[in-house]
Amino acid sequence: QVQLVESGGGLVQAGGSLRLSCAASGLSFHALTMGWFRQAPGKEREFVAGITWSGRNTYYADSVKGRFTISRDNAKNTLYLQMNSLKPEDTAVYYCAAEHSTATIVAVTTKSYDYWGQGTQVTVSS
Repeated sequence: QVQLVESGGGLVQAGGSLRLSCAASGLSFHALTMGWFRQAPGKEREFVAGITWSGRNTYYADSVKGRFTISRDNAKNTLYLQMNSLKPEDTAVYYCAAEHSTATIVAVTTKSYDYWGQGTQVTVSS
C-alpha cells in the first residue's frame, strides 16, 4: 500500500521557520521524483518545490526561491522542505507528491504526479 505522510506543519509568526517531512512507504523511493505543492483556501493547488530521484536537481517556484529548501534522504524514504523567512502568503495546506520518474528534470504540474499525501497545514501569522 502506497503511503505519503506529511508532518511538521503548524502555526508560526512571520519571519519564522518550519521544516516539513514526508515519509514514504510502499514505493521504491529512490526511483521517484518528489515534489511539494500547496493549496490556500479558494485557490488552486500550486507547485512549490521539486527534487529528482538522485537529489542532484531541484526546482523552486519563484515565490519561495531563496527561502525554501527541498531535500531528500533515500535511505530513510523521506522528503523534506525547510521553510525560512515565512510570510503570511505562505499559509496553505502543504502536500507532498511522488512521480514514477528517474528523469533529470522536475515536473511542476499536479497531473504529472502519481501519488499524494493527505497534507499538513501551515499557518503564518503577521
